[in-house]
Amino acid sequence: MPNAIRLLQLILPWFSIVFYPKKSLRRFLPVSIVASMLVVGMCILAVPYKWWEVKGGFKSKVYNDLSFLAGPFFVGTLWIFYFTYGHFKRYFLTNLVFDGLFSFPLAYLYQKLKLFKLVNFKPVYIFLSFMSYSIIIYGFERLLKQGR
Repeated sequence: MPNAIRLLQLILPWFSIVFYPKKSLRRFLPVSIVASMLVVGMCILAVPYKWWEVKGGFKSKVYNDLSFLAGPFFVGTLWIFYFTYGHFKRYFLTNLVFDGLFSFPLAYLYQKLKLFKLVNFKPVYIFLSFMSYSIIIYGFERLLKQGR
């Protein structure tokens, strides 16, 4: 069951890219890559600090992390920037909602579905990390825009 969920989580968000404007994809692709790299760093740190564990060992952890990063996180970042960039308050509130949904009810659901188990990391830490990343990547996009 967890592998089916991982596969769906990876593939389903990409169907929405058909509707994403090519010009916006070129514009916001770098910020999605940077955001994903920040989360990759968090996933790497999760191993020695035992922030969460995934049943099945390291290989399953990598599949689990990549299915989230390359699926809903990456595509979601593109869509959030498309609809909110240039309006920081809207951007911040949108991230507040989506990061809150992932950090609390979805993290709980994913644990029930045995995708992962939080060990030394609480849902509030996920929320604070993702909100911090959202501010960092918004600043990154502003710097890129100034350079264009």
